[in-house]
Amino acid sequence: MNRLILFLLGCCLGVGAAAAQDFSLSDARGKTHRLSDYRGKWVVVNFWATWCPPCLEEMPDLDALYASRRGRDLMVIGVALDFQNPKEVVEFADNMLVSYPIVLGDKKVTDQFARIRGLPTTLIFDPKGKLVKSHLGGITRKQIESLIASEKSARPGGERRSGSEGGGAAGRPEFDGAG
Repeated sequence: MNRLILFLLGCCLGVGAAAAQDFSLSDARGKTHRLSDYRGKWVVVNFWATWCPPCLEEMPDLDALYASRRGRDLMVIGVALDFQNPKEVVEFADNMLVSYPIVLGDKKVTDQFARIRGLPTTLIFDPKGKLVKSHLGGITRKQIESLIASEKSARPGGERRSGSEGGGAAGRPEFDGAG
């Protein structure tokens, strides 16, 4: 019931996120991912949970995006939240044929980001490491590729604008990843 309330509140309230100075996330295989490691690439950080239907719907699109652009100009990192058993999350991602790195999120992970209010939430950082989009709800490959194309064409070689969907102020995360 708490999960449903969190999900519904998140959908109604929107999400605000501040640009991370740099984050450091260790994935389920032990590799550390830092925003600064991916300078020159777009970075998509997707917060999700195994019980969240929109999260599961977007995973194949995120994986297709990752597969088509990995090693070139984009990195996708999935952050699983609100789980009981880490092994079940890893098995779940494997069964979904997810090829991008999966981080087992907790308060230490979410403290690196501001205001994760609901799931799924996707943060998109430009090649300079600046947060350009915070999206609450399901997202598609097409939406991400359109955002990247519009950001590139709107400000070729220049500064990109910072934006968040539905809100606001920087602050402490509201979702701590605990189950």
